[in-house]
Amino acid sequence: MFLTDIACAIFWREGRVLLVRRAGHKARFPDCWDLVGGHVEPGESAEAAMIREVKEEIGLTPLRFGKVAEHREQDTIFHLFLVSEWQGGEPALLGDEHTAMQWVTPDEAAALYDMGHPQWCSIFDGLRD
Repeated sequence: MFLTDIACAIFWREGRVLLVRRAGHKARFPDCWDLVGGHVEPGESAEAAMIREVKEEIGLTPLRFGKVAEHREQDTIFHLFLVSEWQGGEPALLGDEHTAMQWVTPDEAAALYDMGHPQWCSIFDGLRD
């Protein structure tokens, strides 16, 4: 079985997580809220993919981060990294992969009806101060 690796960044600041809304043209979870991230390219580590995807999608460079979870869903492995320090100021949407972004509390994330991966909410719960 062929596995796809996806690296995701959980940006955490003052009890809130950064979510991005996937564009309607995306094959997986169109028009749903999700984390910043994307595919790990051949020969690339999950950490390097997360850093690259964050730079491409929101213009930030993660400086301090650690892997907090690995989630398998059918033929995909999601590598989730908690990012607690970054360079580049405030996030800005770049490209056409996302249409909106917002900082939300774990409770606000859990209340979203259009969360692409609702299982991420249990991870957000574990990040509370």
